[in-house]
Amino acid sequence: MNKQELLYNSLKKYTLGQGADLFGVADISRIKDEFEIGKKVLEKLNRAVSLGAALNSSVLSEIETHPTKLYFHHYKTVNHFLDQLALKVSNYIVRKGYRALPIPASQITDWQRQSAHLSHKKVGELAGLGWLGRNNLLVNEKLGAQFRLVTILTDMPLKIDKPKDLACTGCASCVKVCPAGAIKKEPKDFDHIGCFEQLKEFQRKRLADQYICGICVKACSVEKDKKGR
Repeated sequence: MNKQELLYNSLKKYTLGQGADLFGVADISRIKDEFEIGKKVLEKLNRAVSLGAALNSSVLSEIETHPTKLYFHHYKTVNHFLDQLALKVSNYIVRKGYRALPIPASQITDWQRQSAHLSHKKVGELAGLGWLGRNNLLVNEKLGAQFRLVTILTDMPLKIDKPKDLACTGCASCVKVCPAGAIKKEPKDFDHIGCFEQLKEFQRKRLADQYICGICVKACSVEKDKKGR
């Protein structure tokens, strides 16, 4: 086993031991120009550790036609957990003698464009955690879209995971339930503006104090799809 594999296995063991449900490593050398982060800081950080935490299915089950107060609190709690996890993992990497930059799990820099410091979805996809679904979310083989992500940029020479050659197939659960009609058969046709307008409507009605929905997240369960429900 070479050094990259040893470091990868050690970091994965530590991270899963801290409560992460998903772990993957991506080569970001070709996509760093897309990040809204200082170029000098990014110069030597060519790896990204992508971590996922599952959402609670019981919390999601309460969602019907709009986000609930319970889901909003859970959403914030999971994001906070991921930020704390990213800090712990970054500190672990630094103690090993390498650089690490934790990126907030849910810090939007431009709500109209729905952009952040980087796309956790894109990094997660490159790290082999799933594929971009019709609902414009990362979909995992076991968790569906029912998880949240956080990213750590590093120069630790880790083994790189490969993207999964997978895609949404016959399931159209998210298309059927989207209140904005923003989700289409082809992922590339996702209506970002329509989705955002629906999020603003939810917030205007004080259903949540942040632009969130959760309806398509609840619908996107790979296990349910396998069982034909």
